[in-house]
Amino acid sequence: MRVAIKSAIWFFSLLPLAWVFYAGNANLLGPDPGKAVVDTLGLWALRFLLITLTLRPLRELTGRSIFIQVRRLLGLFAWFYASLHFAAGVFYVIGWSWQDVLRAFDERTYITLGILAWLLMLPLGITSNRWFQRRLGGRWRRLHQLIYPLAILACLHFLWLVRSDYWQPALYAAMLAVLLFWRWPRFTLWRRRFA
Repeated sequence: MRVAIKSAIWFFSLLPLAWVFYAGNANLLGPDPGKAVVDTLGLWALRFLLITLTLRPLRELTGRSIFIQVRRLLGLFAWFYASLHFAAGVFYVIGWSWQDVLRAFDERTYITLGILAWLLMLPLGITSNRWFQRRLGGRWRRLHQLIYPLAILACLHFLWLVRSDYWQPALYAAMLAVLLFWRWPRFTLWRRRFA
């Protein structure tokens, strides 16, 4: 059962990337295909990040451990798409020279927020295996709490990026707010008391 679920996650999680390749080859990405690639990869990185944060509430609501068992895999897909988004952004939006990167930091706040979010995600992706979990012990759990500030930075990155039509980044920010509120210690105690 668990193998089938993880296989399905692999299949469906790679579909957005397959669509990007297909749309690029079929000229379906519009007048600025580079920007479309960057935006699509970033949107899926944020979606996987929020899905990963949703798994703990689902575990608590349903009592099913499968949500925790697949959390690492979905978190790694969030890192995978965030890294592709970062690389595509450097290639299509910023440019590969250090001067262009530094200029982007200075002139575009959303790029700064996005890079900071990716840098916080980097140690989480690297240490998302059992060897690091055993090696770091209790520090591993504290390290992986970086997911909360990086998720906030990712939502701010998206919100700062758009010029108009804020409904989509506002929706993702609202979803994150609900997920963070779920983890708020006083709310957690209240839920346990009245469960």
